[in-house]
Parts: sequence; C-alpha cells; structure tokens
Amino acid sequence: MAYGGVILSNSLSFYQKRIVMSSRVLEKNGGASIPHVLSVAGSDSGAGAGIQADLKTCAARGVYCSTVITAVTAQNTVGVQAVHAVPEDFVAQQLKSVLSDMQVDVVKSGMLPSVGVVKALLQSLTEFSVRALVVDPVMVSTSGDVLAGPSILSTFREELLPMADIVTPNIKEASALLGGMRLETVADMRNAAELLHALGPRSSAIDKVLGDKTVAVTTCKYNYLIARLQKVSCDIHVQVLYGCVVYDTGFSLGENLSQKGNVLVKGGDLPGSLDAVDIFFNGEHFYELRSSRIKTHNTHGTGCTLASCIAAELAKGSPMLTAVRVAKRFVETALEYSKDILIGNGIQGPFDHLLRLKSDSHSFRRKDAFNPSDLFLYAVTDSGMNKKWGRSMEDAVAEAIQGGATIVQLREKDVETRDFLETTKSCLVVCRSHGVPLLINDRIDVALASDADGVHIGQSDMPATVARTLLGPEKIIGVSCKTIEQAQQAWIGGADYIGCGGVYSTNTKANNPTIGLDGLKTVCSASKLPVVAIGGINASNAGIVMQMRVPNLKGVAVVSALFDRENVLVETKKLHALLMEAPSKMQ
Repeated sequence: MAYGGVILSNSLSFYQKRIVMSSRVLEKNGGASIPHVLSVAGSDSGAGAGIQADLKTCAARGVYCSTVITAVTAQNTVGVQAVHAVPEDFVAQQLKSVLSDMQVDVVKSGMLPSVGVVKALLQSLTEFSVRALVVDPVMVSTSGDVLAGPSILSTFREELLPMADIVTPNIKEASALLGGMRLETVADMRNAAELLHALGPRSSAIDKVLGDKTVAVTTCKYNYLIARLQKVSCDIHVQVLYGCVVYDTGFSLGENLSQKGNVLVKGGDLPGSLDAVDIFFNGEHFYELRSSRIKTHNTHGTGCTLASCIAAELAKGSPMLTAVRVAKRFVETALEYSKDILIGNGIQGPFDHLLRLKSDSHSFRRKDAFNPSDLFLYAVTDSGMNKKWGRSMEDAVAEAIQGGATIVQLREKDVETRDFLETTKSCLVVCRSHGVPLLINDRIDVALASDADGVHIGQSDMPATVARTLLGPEKIIGVSCKTIEQAQQAWIGGADYIGCGGVYSTNTKANNPTIGLDGLKTVCSASKLPVVAIGGINASNAGIVMQMRVPNLKGVAVVSALFDRENVLVETKKLHALLMEAPSKMQ
C-alpha cells in the first residue's frame, strides 16, 4: 500500500492506515481536491439539528457533505416525540456505499443510537481511511431529550473517543462520559477536558494496540503525524519518500505522541455565566474561548453545527485550533443573525445557517442584477473623518445618498466586529430605502452576517473566486486592480467590477503606488469588467478622469472629497453635478 510518501506492506490496522492517508493532498485523478465531510448522524424532522444542520453548515462553509442516517426522529421546536433507529446493518451499508466510492476527508459523528451503530462506524473506519474523525457525543438534545441510553457510554469511552481527533461534548455530555461529574464552573470544565483527554482521543487507543517494539514515523512535510506502528509477526516494511524520517525506537509507550487528539468542552449551558465559554485542550495547553452570550431562543442545533463546522474547516486543511475558532465564530454569527426569527411554536427554535431567511418588508430590497451605472459616484466611507466632523456613519451615508452617491462602500479598519456589524445593519436600512447598493470593504463575514449587497476586496485579501463561493451568485464583488493581469484574474474569479488605481496620490491609503491616468487607461482598455477609478480623486480632477473617454470606465470612487468635509450633502451634490457635466462617453 502506497500513499502520502510512505509505502507499507502487510495488512494495516485502522491507526496505521490513518497515518498513511492523513497526508493525502491530491485526488486520485490528479485534479483539485474538493473538501468532503461525511456526517454520520440522525435526521431531525424539524431540520434544526442533526443531519440537516450538518448539511446546511457544510454548504455555508463551502464543503461537500455526504450523509449516513443512523436514526429518524420525529421532533419540532417543542421537543422530540419519537426516535426510530435505522437497522445497524443498513447503517453499515450506507457507510460502505459512501466510503468505498468517495474520497472523504473528515468523518463527523453525531447521534449514534446503539452500540451496534458505533461498532459499524468503527469497522468502516478500519477499512476506509480518512484524515480526521470529529466526534460530537450526542446523548441529550439541546432541549433536554435523551437520544442515547447509558448502555452506549462505555462503548463511547473505550472505543469511539480513542479514535477521535477531537471530541466536542457539552456540559451534560461531558458529565455523563465522566460518570456523573458535576460541571458548574470554568475550572470544572478544564478538569473535565483533561480527564476526557486521558480517555483518548486517539492516543490511548494507539497505546492499546501497540506492542513493546514500535516504529516511529514522522511526516516532516506536514508536521502532522507522529505515531507508532505495531510490528506484526511478518514485519512492516517502510520505505522513506519525500523526506520523511523513519527510525526504530525504544521509548516507553507514553513518550513522543505529540498528536494526541483534542477535547472541546462546550459551556453554552454553564450556569451563571455571562459569556459563552468553551474550553479547548490539546493535551498540552488550555484555551478559554469566550464570546458574548446572545439572548435568543433559537439555539436548536448549535452543538451539531459547531462540530460539523469544525469538520468542514479541517477538511479544508485548517489546523485544529483554527478550525475550532472559526466554528465558534460561525455559530455566534448565525445566532446573532437569527435571534429574532420565528419558526415553530415551541420554546426553542432553529437558526439560519445560511444567513438568508430574514427580510424586512418595510424596506426596499435589491433584487436586480448588478448595474455598472451604479459605479458613477462611488462613496467610500471613513469613520475617522466622520468622527472629526462629529457625525455618525449612518448620517454620513444618508447625506451622501441624498447628494447623489450611487453606491456606498463601508470601510472600517479599526473597529470591533460587533460594532461594525451593527453599523452595517443601520446603514443598510438607509441604503435600501433609496435603492442604493451597500458594499463592505474586505470583511466577507460582516457582509454575510448583515446581508449587505456585496464586498470590495484588495489584492492581499481573499481571492475573488473564494469570495464568490462564499457569497453566492447574487452578491456584488469588486476587486482593486493596478494591472491588466490583476484585472484578468478578477474577471476569471467572478468579480462584477474592478476598482483601478490609485490614479492620484492619497492620504487615505498609505504606501499605495499610483498608476496615473495612463495606467488607468491601459487597464480600462483591456478589462472585461466595468471599472471605477479610485485614489486621490476630488472635485479638481474628477472631470479630467471622466473626460478620458476610455472603454469600461463607469465612474469615480471618492473618500476625502466627500467625508472629510463639513457638509457631506453639499459636497456630494457638487461632485455629482461636475460628473454630469463631463462628457457622458463611458462605453
């Protein structure tokens, strides 16, 4: 068997196969790898948790998700009315169907209703290797309904957890796994994380299957795997490829296992806590992950969502702690967005993973496609300038639109995300009441959470193709470009327009080389996208820019000329009139 730079002969154990397969980076056909999560969990008829939550989460994170249904539940926002376990042999058949055909990166387990189902999963993972296993030990739903009985606890502890790369229990599940241990403080959560880590994940199972004679294999390229392979009776022959180091060892079983797995104890139900506190422990360090507690009843499926988001980020290649942080932020954003939506009549509703359900029937919502003429007078905000003149961002945006701004970009570099999000929501009300698009500079997370009309990204930001994947086809994407090559890449990546400059020197962006009118003309002539000129443009030179009569130039973007003035309304009217007077030859 050969894979990932190491060749092993003989029949390999689950742990040995994972060591080989975890370094996989290319699909068997040589094409680009598509991140793939397999969710092994129960179905929620109310679609807030379980398989349905996993599917929505992976879709939101840009990852393919296949599924194995372990149980079918009858549940809604009131609770769980019935559970029908899928026959164990049929669960095994589903697992084989997916794993034998598709190249799954990460398996995420949720509701496993019986010992037989757990064993079916374990058996499948001995036959088909994956990069990581995320275990969400679902035993009690968020609403308090029991989904797995006590008979399964020992199987979880002794067989499932040791195979996991991360286990994500909530307080009740951690308590059950630790024999009823009381968890009432953050210190209790730390203790629980350490005790759970001692049960596994991963390291203890390796200890169980290894004999005294072991081989250490370190994959240097990824620095991801340090584990020991059991020497079976007919020996394992290891060939070193791609710079891997292989050597015989004589160390004790407790040494040199730096990749021991991880534990995340979720504290959403921690009594008396003002924050949502989770404890992450990797065997060496504790990380206390805090976020503001969001006041909402729409929390059904938070645990499933967090675990599947971790799995999705791991499938994309993120390190474990990064994956956990991204997942926590994703859940927080979705809860904040969904805190006031109403689905069902029970006390615990679902939330919107895709951030798409909310609509304001009292405000104008843009439904038309991007119109290049919107670039005509492009207002880019600056909070520092607004503060200097003693006005709010909302007032500045309203004055700019009333003066003739045709599109607005919110640019905030030094503000907390929560404050930026609230400002964006307020400005959206203003913009949509006038039918003016609102874009967000750089921050795709804020654009998604607020349902803004799109984003503008720079060359050092996320590629346009990734932004398009995250935002979907209906949102507007602009890209800053200085060269023909950058403009071509923006077009290939799915951008709607490019911002070309700086045309002139500016104080609003340090160390920004100018391209001048000639550079602007060169890019405009070659661009396949509409262009807005940016950088140092004001009332003294805007007319010169627009009079060049070059193809694809649709307007100018301005900052100081509008917002570093006492009266934004007056300055915007002046600039709009000046642009209207310039020859309207923008082809």
